[in-house]
Amino acid sequence: MKKTFLLGLALMTTGMAAAQTTLTGAGASFPYPLYSKMFAEYKDATGVNVNYQSVGSGAGQKQILERTVDFAGSDNPMSDETLKSAPAPLLHIPTAIGAVVPAYNLPGVTQPLKFTGRVLADIYLGKIKTWNDKAIAALNPGVTIPPLPITVARRSDGSGTTYVFSDYLSKVSGEWKSKVGVGNSLQWPVGTGAKGNDGVASVVKSTPGAIGYVELVYAKQNKLPFGSVQNRAGKFVLADNGPAAAAALGVVIPKDTRVSLTNSANANAYPIASFTYVIFYQDQKYGNRTEAQAKALKNLLGWMVTTGQGYNEGLDYARLPANVVNKARTIINSMTYGGKKL
Repeated sequence: MKKTFLLGLALMTTGMAAAQTTLTGAGASFPYPLYSKMFAEYKDATGVNVNYQSVGSGAGQKQILERTVDFAGSDNPMSDETLKSAPAPLLHIPTAIGAVVPAYNLPGVTQPLKFTGRVLADIYLGKIKTWNDKAIAALNPGVTIPPLPITVARRSDGSGTTYVFSDYLSKVSGEWKSKVGVGNSLQWPVGTGAKGNDGVASVVKSTPGAIGYVELVYAKQNKLPFGSVQNRAGKFVLADNGPAAAAALGVVIPKDTRVSLTNSANANAYPIASFTYVIFYQDQKYGNRTEAQAKALKNLLGWMVTTGQGYNEGLDYARLPANVVNKARTIINSMTYGGKKL
C-alpha cells in the first residue's frame, strides 16, 4: 500500500513537473502562425508550455544575445560579426521554408498581377509611383489596372521578412543594392511603416492602392491578392508550398545551415523564399538554467524538425527537405549542459 502510494506520488510529481515546464522564445512574425499551432500541439502532447512572442527577428536576436529567452526566432541567420558578439556559441536550425509575397489592394483587379524583381525594387525605391505605370502595364497586358497612386507599406521594426525581401532585391537590382542594401532594418526611400507581418497586411488591406511584402500565410489570412514574381529562369511563379520548397533544391546547405534561398537557380522555384530559423546556445548551462530546462528545449527542437513538420503545409509553409532535417538533428544533438552532452 505504501509502495503504491509512493509510486503514485512520484508519477504525479513527474506529471506536474512536465505540466509546469515553460520555455520562452521571441522573434520573427514570419513563422508565428506555424509556431502557434506547433506549440499548442506540443503542449497537448507533452504538457510543456512554449511562450513565443512575435516581436520581429531583430528583437528576437537581441533577446537571445541578452539571454532573456530560451530561443530566438529569425528569418535570417545571424551574421558572423553578430555571432562573435554573443557571450557563448550560438546554433541555428531551420524549422520551415516560407515565401514572401507582394500583396496589394487594387479594386477591380481580379487576376494575380505579374512582377519582376526590378519592378518591385523600383516601386520600393519610389521610382514607380502609380499602378498604371508602363513598367507594370507591360508585364500585365490585357489587365485593366486603376491609375491609383502606389502606397508602399513596409516594416518599421527589425524584421527578418525585410531581410529576405531586401536580400532578393539586392540580387536583382544593382540600384537597390547600392542605395539601400540588405538588412533587418533599412533606410527606406519611401513607404508607410508598420510593425510585424500582420501590421503590413493591415495597411495593405485598409488602403486602396497599397502594396506590401508579407509572408504568404498573412496574405491568405487577410484575403489579400498577391502577385507572381519572375524567377531566375524567367518563369512567373505564384507562391505556394511547392515553389517555396523548390527554392532549397540544388542549394548547398552548410553544416551550420546558414544560407540564403532567394533568387534560386531552380527553374520551378519561387524567388523570394527563405528558411526561418530557431537560434539557441550550444551549451545550455548559463544563468540559473537547470539541466531539466535544457533537456526540455532539446526535446522541443527535435520535435519541431520531425513530428512538428506535419503542421507546415497546412499553414502554407514548406516542410524541410530530408537533408536539412538531418543537419538540424545533428546540430541539436551537439547541445551540452556544462560541457556534458544532453
